[in-house]
Amino acid sequence: MAEELTFRLEDFEGPLELLLTLVQKHKMDLHNIPILELIDQYTRAVESAESTDPEISSAFIEMAAHLVEMKSYLLLPRSEEGERMKQELTGQLIEYDQCRRMAARLRERGEEHTVFVRTPARLEWDNTYDLFHAPQVLADCWQALMGRTTVRKVPTQQQFEPLVSAPQVSVSSRVVYILRQLIAGGAKKLDQLFSRRQTRGANVATFLALLELVRGGRVTLGPEGELKMHRGRIDRTKEEQ
Repeated sequence: MAEELTFRLEDFEGPLELLLTLVQKHKMDLHNIPILELIDQYTRAVESAESTDPEISSAFIEMAAHLVEMKSYLLLPRSEEGERMKQELTGQLIEYDQCRRMAARLRERGEEHTVFVRTPARLEWDNTYDLFHAPQVLADCWQALMGRTTVRKVPTQQQFEPLVSAPQVSVSSRVVYILRQLIAGGAKKLDQLFSRRQTRGANVATFLALLELVRGGRVTLGPEGELKMHRGRIDRTKEEQ
């Protein structure tokens, strides 16, 4: 007498998985299934599950009805329809078994290649320069470097003395200077007030003094750069009119 097995149908994805489980439990040859015995095992399993859970999946009941129909054909002598249905079911079970094995293999490979993320490790670096170079190599490198690079010399105190010791020229003193020049020569050109022999500070003070005189109306500047001094202040309003 065959061992009675109890199954929970909700543990199976569908009727084909239940049929394949019955084949493996009873050690049947998948390529030469005793189909009538398998049909009996399947119908008993579905009836047992239906007695405890009336709301089982309709797919299991449909398969049970299909197997009962197949059994009725197989019980007839030389039933071509029964053989066709048997071969069709056998092919479905073989294909389903191959798919399930492949899925299990892929799942195992996926677990083997699972990526685990960890916090970055702190690396310890040794900055000691431990390479050895011949003294002549270092000397050649130094000479090549000195040949390409201009060595900047530290400025000496003598180089700063002309800047520090230059006399300070005030704008007021240059106002007097310009007026004296104009009184002595009448009208002068603008460029005659400046000279390369004077210091930069003196030329700047002269320029500022000239601006002050023009603004105050004591000196006028012509279109050709000529300068003219006026004894009194010029009324700029009348001059523009």
